[in-house]
Amino acid sequence: MSAAFRKAAKSGQRPHRERAQPAARRKLGLLEKKKDYRLRADDYHKKQNALRALQKKALDKNPDEFYFKMIRAELQDGVHMIKQPKDEVTPEQVKLMRTQDIKYVEMKRVAEAKKIERLKSELHLLDAEGKNPNKHVFFLDTKKEVQEFDIATHLDTLPELVGRVYNRPTIATLQKETLKGATEPAHLKKLAQQRKNQYDLLKQRIEREKAMFVVAQKIQTRKDLLDKTHKVKVKKETTNSPAIYKFKFQRKR
Repeated sequence: MSAAFRKAAKSGQRPHRERAQPAARRKLGLLEKKKDYRLRADDYHKKQNALRALQKKALDKNPDEFYFKMIRAELQDGVHMIKQPKDEVTPEQVKLMRTQDIKYVEMKRVAEAKKIERLKSELHLLDAEGKNPNKHVFFLDTKKEVQEFDIATHLDTLPELVGRVYNRPTIATLQKETLKGATEPAHLKKLAQQRKNQYDLLKQRIEREKAMFVVAQKIQTRKDLLDKTHKVKVKKETTNSPAIYKFKFQRKR
């Protein structure tokens, strides 16, 4: 005999027995206890009361009532999300920002152009790669003079210096003055490499200045498109040039 039965027998009360589980429903688990039914019932009545309160609130609501969340909320995956307000910019403000952008790009382009002029003044573009070679034309009277023509003799310089486009002294100058500057092959090679690097830098700056000029033109075109004047696109925008529009003529007051 269990302790519960002995206690119930001493007190004269009828012992409590769990209700038997039918064999057909034994796979569903044990039956709920009395307190489980009470908790489930309380939860059900609580939800019903909340629904009745919401229904009453909806019936009492004015259908013409308006609040701002009606236009600032949208449904996403069944959840109401508040739309984030976008920054409002007037056309005048957009024009001003375009003007500031143009001024900045133009300032950088002018600075780049000054650097280009400084490099050109130092290098003179005498032996830059890709530069069209200068032509020196000599005029002779007869074919015999053409056959016997010697360019080193005509220029009064050494044959080794004929191919140089700069610093090509004459024989008289070489006899009177001593040769100045670097003469060793290693030093000359180093100077040639430095000169080549300077020309490469000049080429990069020229390309950058051209790119900034194109960017400034494109920004100016976008600024002009903000006007409400009727316009027709004449040429599409490319990487090297902005789009071209033809605007309707309007007489200024």
